[in-house]
Amino acid sequence: MRAKPCPACARRSPRPRRAVFAQIHTPEEIVSRGRGRPAGSKQATTKEAVKIRLDADVLAALRASGDGWQTRINDTLRASLALSGKIPRDQ
Repeated sequence: MRAKPCPACARRSPRPRRAVFAQIHTPEEIVSRGRGRPAGSKQATTKEAVKIRLDADVLAALRASGDGWQTRINDTLRASLALSGKIPRDQ
């Protein structure tokens, strides 16, 4: 997936995109931004990567449900743990 250009760069212009970008983003501004994600864009609570072994039919059904199946597994496990009182319901 390609990143969306900034609104000013996205305008239709007879000038090449590089010229428009150079007018809007100075070298000092680009260097000051640094590399990686912008500050504050990362979630406060991060998820941890784990390996889990699931039955083939369970995994096939989850994957067949479409994109976001890993998030749905997380939500299902969270609901089950909340019902059993292992974690608070508010999380």
